[in-house]
Amino acid sequence: MNAQAFIDAGLHYIPHTFSVPLDYSDPAQGQIDIFAREVSLVEDKNSSKPWLVYFQGGPGFPSPRQNGNNGWIKRALQNYRVLLLDQRGTGNSSVVNHQTLAHLQPQQQAEYLSHFRADNIVRDAEFIREQFGVDKWAILGQSFGGFCSLTYLSLFPDSLSRSYITGGVPSVSRHPDDVYRATFKRTMEKNQAFFNQFPKAQQLCQKIADHLLQNEEFLPNGQRFTVEQFQQIGINFGVSDTFLPTYYLLENAFITVNGKPQLRYEFLNSMLMEQNFQTNPIYAILHESIYCQGFASEWSAHRVRQDHQAFNYQSGQPFYFTGEMVFPWMFDQYVTLKPLKQAADLLAEKQDWAPLYSAEQLSNNKVPVSCAVYADDMFVEMDISRETLAMMPNAKAWITNEYEHNGLRADGERIFDKLFEMGEQTAANLTLV
Repeated sequence: MNAQAFIDAGLHYIPHTFSVPLDYSDPAQGQIDIFAREVSLVEDKNSSKPWLVYFQGGPGFPSPRQNGNNGWIKRALQNYRVLLLDQRGTGNSSVVNHQTLAHLQPQQQAEYLSHFRADNIVRDAEFIREQFGVDKWAILGQSFGGFCSLTYLSLFPDSLSRSYITGGVPSVSRHPDDVYRATFKRTMEKNQAFFNQFPKAQQLCQKIADHLLQNEEFLPNGQRFTVEQFQQIGINFGVSDTFLPTYYLLENAFITVNGKPQLRYEFLNSMLMEQNFQTNPIYAILHESIYCQGFASEWSAHRVRQDHQAFNYQSGQPFYFTGEMVFPWMFDQYVTLKPLKQAADLLAEKQDWAPLYSAEQLSNNKVPVSCAVYADDMFVEMDISRETLAMMPNAKAWITNEYEHNGLRADGERIFDKLFEMGEQTAANLTLV
């Protein structure tokens, strides 16, 4: 580990690395490294401010590399010391990718990856809390980080003083099929909004898709580019201010060479840069398992897609982008996912996933929970979030259509301030009871 302590923009950064069990129920299976970066105000040296642990969205992405005293962290540091946790398998925490898994057989890959869900991410945080000698700390979960927060509230509620969640309140019991039925509907709504704003974009998308059906085009990494991959850039419609940049990409997709149209290198390179699954395979291989408790996903999004045939493009038909979904064909097409295809199939068939949530514990929740729920969220359905919150005492939601799923990144200082004040009010009410 080459991380070092440093000071920048009035913030003090201190790296921490921990050796934890891969499998907490069987430590003999070996250890992995977990990395976290402590952030505090320089003037807070040796302060007694409480801790706030940040859980990143994903799954499969590291904690943000903070650059400057800004955003949600600026507001959080007024009241907390912040711990930015690289969830197991990400960032500097025993990274999982096609390189590190190459020496394992598919069954071994699947077994290894089965230990990288929210339950063990939370156990890692608990391990760190005990190492630090902290009685209780607060947590902030964005998107999948909010899923981790509910797991924390289920497994170790006595370790938490506050829970803040943005865009990430899951169902505690639903099958992923229910989730994807909702998100395909939201994704269609985003498509319609995009094509209404840019009517010419529909013609441009059909032209690109038809070209890909009739011609071979290759991304800079040598991977053949397909209609299905092109559709996946629609994931961007779940975050703010992406319609116009998407349109700009479309109108400059083609170039004429020797009298024949082909996709421009700039466009193809942009398409490769959109494929986060290439560099963060946990995002693909464990995406559906984040919903699984005692049942298999069986490629849920792929199955549900067949009930929404408009997303299966055919020449002469309207074109629609897909959203935050994973499909089995990705493990046939994506260069870095191909070596994980058999493991992905095994995990899609796995039925004995451990529980992630305790409905009983959550229904008796005593930790102040403050949530930002985004009414038009393309990734996490508002109605499902409200269903969960209705069963949780001491959980308050700020439901707003001011933001997309990336609200914490877009306007984090305001959002965290709102959640902090909500949490303080809930705590005050608890004290009065």
